[in-house]
Amino acid sequence: MTENETAPPEALLRARATLEGEEGSRVGLTEAALELLQDLAARHGPLMFHQSGGCCDGSAPMCYPAGEFLTGGADVLLGVFDLPHRDGTSSELEFWMSKEQFEYWRHTRLLVDAVPGRGAGFSLEGPTGKRFLLRSTLMEE
Repeated sequence: MTENETAPPEALLRARATLEGEEGSRVGLTEAALELLQDLAARHGPLMFHQSGGCCDGSAPMCYPAGEFLTGGADVLLGVFDLPHRDGTSSELEFWMSKEQFEYWRHTRLLVDAVPGRGAGFSLEGPTGKRFLLRSTLMEE
């Protein structure tokens, strides 16, 4: 790494595996994402993510109050986080992805980060001046 490069962010928190036959976590949160999620949970209660794919807002993970985005047979539950809250409690945070998008991403580990910028239209971080960003790396066989 040169002196102008920065190390890639690392997962501070990993989700429990939910896909049949998988033991390791497929989804993680950076420290920045965890801090933003804690802020959002304090305001909105339990949360969830959905990654639909496609263009525009669909290319970023969308954060909703838990249960607000209806999931079903066209979606895959990639992992569940035990999200710690600043008041000492915790809640589950599910990370969903559309099946169609999962077909493209099935060989990747995902890292949810938070960076400065405008959040996606319907995602809860929209007015915060930050946005969620999905980083991916290939899974080792």
